[in-house]
Parts: sequence; C-alpha cells; structure tokens
Amino acid sequence: MPIAAIFVIGMTADPENWQHVLLNVIPRAGLRTLWLLVFTGIATAIFGIGTAWLVASCDFPLRRLLSPALVLPLAIPSYLAAYAFGEFFDFTGPLQTAYRALFGFRSARDYSFFDIRSLSGAVLVMSAVLYPYVYLACRSMFLMQGRAAADVARTLGAGPLRVFARIQVPMARPAIMIGLTLVMMETLNDIGAVEYLGVQTLTFSIYDTWLNRGSLAGAAQIACFMLAIVVLLLVVERHARKRQRFASHKTTAMVANTVRLKLTGLKGIFAATFCIFPILVGFFIPVLVLGGFALRRLDDFLEPRLLDALWHSTLVAGAAAVITVVIGFVLTYAVRTDRSRIAVAASRIASLGYGIPGTVLGIGVLIPLASLDNAVDGLLRQTLGMSSGLLLSGTGFAIVYAYSVRFLTMAEGTLDAGFQKLSPHLDMAARTLGRTGPQTLRQILLPNLKPAVLTAGLLVFIEALKELPATILLRPFNFNTLATLVYEDASRGMPQSASVAAIIIIFAGLIPVILVSRSLDEQG
Repeated sequence: MPIAAIFVIGMTADPENWQHVLLNVIPRAGLRTLWLLVFTGIATAIFGIGTAWLVASCDFPLRRLLSPALVLPLAIPSYLAAYAFGEFFDFTGPLQTAYRALFGFRSARDYSFFDIRSLSGAVLVMSAVLYPYVYLACRSMFLMQGRAAADVARTLGAGPLRVFARIQVPMARPAIMIGLTLVMMETLNDIGAVEYLGVQTLTFSIYDTWLNRGSLAGAAQIACFMLAIVVLLLVVERHARKRQRFASHKTTAMVANTVRLKLTGLKGIFAATFCIFPILVGFFIPVLVLGGFALRRLDDFLEPRLLDALWHSTLVAGAAAVITVVIGFVLTYAVRTDRSRIAVAASRIASLGYGIPGTVLGIGVLIPLASLDNAVDGLLRQTLGMSSGLLLSGTGFAIVYAYSVRFLTMAEGTLDAGFQKLSPHLDMAARTLGRTGPQTLRQILLPNLKPAVLTAGLLVFIEALKELPATILLRPFNFNTLATLVYEDASRGMPQSASVAAIIIIFAGLIPVILVSRSLDEQG
C-alpha cells in the first residue's frame, strides 16, 4: 500500500511538478547521492573485505580480540556518528586544538583543515559505521572457503596477495555484493547525517520538498525516483551474484582446523593496525565524544523531555516489535506447514519493506492514512455534525505502521532461521502421538522457538528505537522519540544537549552487536 500510494500521487500530480523535479532536483541531489553511494561503497569495500580476509585467513597479534570487535560500529547510528564527528573535527574540537598546538597556529586563517561538513565528510561518517555489513558477509564467506583453493594456488607459484585478489575475492563476490547492497541502502536511507553535514541528497530533498516547501506531490515524485534506485540496486546485486556460487567440500571441523597464514614483525603490526583503525574511527570516537558530553549532563537523566522521549520510544518500538513478531510468526509457520505458492509469495513480499528508505516509507504511509482520516471526518461531519480529527495519521499509529512495514523482514528472517533448526519430524512425531496442529504448535514448536521469538522482538525493538527518517515525517506534534530528540538538538547546533539520549541509543544498539560478536567469537 505505501508503494502504491507513492506512485499514485507521483504519477497523477501536475506535470509542471515533474518538470521541476527532473530539471532542478534530480540532477543536483541525484548526482550528490550517486557520489555518496559510490565513494561510501568503495571505502566500505576496502575496509570490510580487507579486515574480513585478515581475521579469517591470517594470524597476527590481537586477531582473536579484533575479530568480534570489528562489528562494534554497527551500534552507532549514522546520524549520531555525524554529530560526534562534527564536534571532533570542529575548530574547538580535540583534533584541531591538538593540530594548532603542535604546529603553533593561532587562528583558522593560518592553516587549512579537513572540512567534515562536506561530501567527503559524509563519506567518512557513513563508511565508518557501515563497513561491518561487508565485513560480516565476507568473513563468513572466507571462513567457509577454507584454504584448499588458496593452497592449490600457492603450489602453482602464486603469492598471498595474488591468491587474495585472483582466488579468494572472486569466490567471495556473492557476499561482497550482499554487503555493499546493504551499505548503499542504509546510505540512501540516511537523513540525519547528510542534513547535519550539509549534503543535499535525494532523501533530504524529499524532507525539504514536503515539510519546508509544502509540496507533497513533489516529494512523492522524488520518492518514485528513489524507489527506482532501490530496484536498480537489487537488480545489480542479483545480476552480480548470478552464476557466482561456489561450494566448499570442507566440513565445519575442517574449516575450523585450517592453518592461518602467520604474520609476524611489521606485517603483523600492519595487520593489527589496519583492523584497529576502523574500530577506533567508527566506534570509539563517537562513544568518547558523546559519552564525554553525557558525563557532564548526568542531571538530564531526570529531565521531563528525556523521560517523555524514552517512554514514546519504548511505546512505539515495543508495539512494532510485537506486531512484527506476530505477523512474522504467522508467515514462517504458514510456509513451514503449507508450502504453497501463496504462502511463499506472501513471505517474500512482506520482506520487501526493509529496502524502502524511511522517508519514502513515511510518505507512502501518511498518504493513505490521511485520506482515510479525511474520509471518516467528512462522513461524521455530514451525518452527525462532529469532527473526528486525525485518528490514524495524527497519532503514533502511523509510526508503528511504518516501523512494522520496514522491520518485518528482520522478525521474519530470525523466526525462519529458528524454524529451520527444528526438524519437520518433530511435527510428524507429535501428530502420530495424537496431537492436533494447534496442540503441536503450542506444546512443541513454541517452547523450542522461544529464543528465536525473543531475539526477533529484541532486534526489531532496537532498530525501531534508532529509526529517524520515518519518525521525523510521521510523528504527531509534541511527540519526540530518543532519535528525534537528538535530531532536534543537533539541528539547533547543540548535539551535546541530547548526548544522554544518544548514549541510551548506543547502549541499546550494543545488545545485538554483542550477540553477533559472541557468535563470531564462537566461530573463531
């Protein structure tokens, strides 16, 4: 429904709107978005592939510690990283202060320095927190490859770097494309970071066209263009992985016992430094900057607006978690018990929401809900002479609806993985012992699926807690979540005022990251 609403509004709008969008908005904002996607993709590929290969194929100092730690930047939302980097690279920040003290400069006119509020600054911020998507995908692929193909290549005279470039990277291409597609979708979805850093992307253009210029039709038309980009990314990802499947003949135990390439001396130091650098930039700098602000504002923990924002965040994120887990469970259970085309198609269609940028989804949700509200209000005015107001679009329902559409795929995927671990023979054995289908579900499957259900709900809750683009567009008046509270203060040039809320978001985001890190540590 959100996608259909966007295309209906966009295609039925005044043709002059299309002319304005195609001539003025798309060329400028589209070009900036393209460069942001390209350079962020290159940077995340370099660090994601490089660190994944080092921890999976080599042995060097601190490898076992760095392997799970490389996931930590995923806990930092891009907009919080942008606010932290803005303070860190500011004239009064620690970096420029140390630079002036080192070289004896007294004012900004005496030297030139990297401008964080630029396209290159946005690339730095986005790649610093998004490279773990590529790292996670490639690390698993490198581990599953084992060293059989690499050892054969070495017997034919190839060196380590040639083996990496000619054998291991091509074999990891499916994982690389999956990771890069996720990176680009997250980059396309961002609005807080690019707005704060002064980079007018397509996402920001939707927000600006709708809220600042009052043109819903123009925003919908830009959203149509962004949806075309999302489809293009998915098509390119599918095409790049076509006929690029490689099977490993090694068992898990054989892969675990594979001997890694030993790196000692300067090589070992370089490998450790290469892995430490993205952790330092993507996690420790934002935590130290925002944590430093929060420590000086501990009284804010009892501030009414923070408590209200925390309650609103918990309310809408909790509701979205419950809804997505219930719907995800119905879908995955339907696929398990009834492998019809309808059940499989419904499951796949329901998982498409994650690919829709939050701003696009916000427009697609608001349009039909507002139309329904207006229809109900008009009917009540004619029949009863009373107004119902905005029952759906003017409440938190719209936010919960958008969260549920966007994050249903997380719940569905987690529950499907849980079902995959339960043999179908469990269902059959229960039925032969006289249990009905509902009894089997209640007494056998649900108890065994409890960890998957809790994990799915937790993942959706935390992602909803961090969601900014859709929340900005759909929130009612005087309704702040933790994410929008931070966004408002940063928009006024005072990100330190909401540093406590930022730290709460980061600590919440650490929970799934710790779960992933523990899993990586066990694999290692």
